[in-house]
Amino acid sequence: MHGSFKNIPLYQKAEEIHQTLRIITDLFPEDNMYLQTIKQQILGDIMLIQAKIRGAEAVKLYDIKMENAAIIRKAGKDILVSGNNLEMFGFADAKYYNLIRELIEDFRILFVDWVAGFNRKHFIVDDWGLFNPPGIAHDHIQNDDELDFLDEDDDEFN
Repeated sequence: MHGSFKNIPLYQKAEEIHQTLRIITDLFPEDNMYLQTIKQQILGDIMLIQAKIRGAEAVKLYDIKMENAAIIRKAGKDILVSGNNLEMFGFADAKYYNLIRELIEDFRILFVDWVAGFNRKHFIVDDWGLFNPPGIAHDHIQNDDELDFLDEDDDEFN
C-alpha cells in the first residue's frame, strides 16, 4: 500500500477532524448513553473516512476509487448531521461542534479536488453502471488498449 497517503491534504484534514472529534466527544458525559452512542458513531465515521482514503489511494481503478469516495461522502455527511442532536441529548457544549462543521466544509472542498484528480482512463467497466467514468455505459465493451494501464508499473495510482 502507498505510504504517502499521509501526505495527501485530504487525509491530513481527516486526521485534524479525527483529533478534534476526539477532544469534543471526550466532553460527552459518561453516563449519557445517547451521547455515548453518538460518540461511537461519529468516531466510527471519521475512522471509516480515513480507511477509505487509504483504500482509494492504494488502487488504480477508477470505479474502486469512486466507490470509496461515495462512502467517504456519506460518512462526512453523517458526521455533520450527528451534530444536530447533541444539545437535545444533553450536551451543554454543543456549540463546539461548529468547529467540526467548519472542518468538514474544508474537507469537502479538498475532497472535490481529490476526486477530480482520479484518472478516468484507469477503469474496468462497472457492469452495475454506478461508478463508470462519465460517458461509459454499463454495457461498454472494452478494447484491450483501454486496459493497458493494468500493465503499467508506476507508483502513482491516480
